[in-house]
Parts: sequence; C-alpha cells; structure tokens
Amino acid sequence: MTDAAPSPFAAPAADHDALEMGTALTPRFGADGLVTAVVIDRASRDVVMLAHMNADALAKTIATGIATYWSRSRGALWVKGETSGNRQLVRRLRVDCDQDAVVLEVDVEGHGASCHRGFHSCFYREVAIGAPLGTPLAFVETDPAFDPAAVYGSACGHDHGSGAD
Repeated sequence: MTDAAPSPFAAPAADHDALEMGTALTPRFGADGLVTAVVIDRASRDVVMLAHMNADALAKTIATGIATYWSRSRGALWVKGETSGNRQLVRRLRVDCDQDAVVLEVDVEGHGASCHRGFHSCFYREVAIGAPLGTPLAFVETDPAFDPAAVYGSACGHDHGSGAD
C-alpha cells in the first residue's frame, strides 16, 4: 500500500458512461493505491517499461513532465533516471477507458536506456510462441547502452530495494 496522502484527483464517477466517456481525469487507483503505467519510447514506439503510480506520482508527472513512479520495492516515489541520467520526459499521457491504467509516451535523456540493466527497453528478451515451455528466452537487445556497474556500483544495477532506477 502506498502512503496515505489525500489524492489530488476527484473520486471516479459511479456512472460508467461518465467515467469512460467523460473528460474528467478521475483515476481508479487499486486497493494498493496504484495504477499501472505502460511506458513507450516516443521515437521508436517500443514499450520500454511497465511501472506503477500512486496519486502523488501521477500528479507530479503531470505537473513536471518528468516521469515519476511509485516503487513498490522501496515504498517510495521514484523519479526515473534520477541516478542514471536517463530521465523520461513525458510528451503525452493517455488514460485507458476505465481510468485504471495510463500510457506515457516519453523521450529518454542520457543514454536513451529505460532499463536498469542498461538496455533501451526492460523488455529485452522474448518468448518463442509455439515452442515448448522451458525453451530459453531469446535476447532481442544484446548491447546495453551503459554499464550498470559504472552507474550504480553493481552489475545488475538494481536489487529491487535499493535507490537504483
């Protein structure tokens, strides 16, 4: 569960038509206080990241144009790229029909990488469709844009509880 600060957003409409066809931003945060955020690189159109936002993170992102998320592992707000220099500058923010997920279209500063492993995308491996379960994942990106050890001080760049982004 995220911090208990009051939401800067109005409560979602009970009327589905008002929620889904209206013009008011009234995010439907889950029981954990979060909405899902899908992040797309504006130039390549690649999905580069999946993250979560609480009301404060969403409000800060809208106000600043810099992607801010809620880190479930750290239990804190997290400005993407604050450590690595690969900030995500939000150029467009879309909300889905029932307002429980958002899509951020971003330009990535620095190395252009959104993954803490140094890759352009966090989705740098793929599953072979139709292959037997247990088939190894295939790398679709093989050359990281930066060395996580040089940026974060560890080879993985993230322990799902540190300050690394």
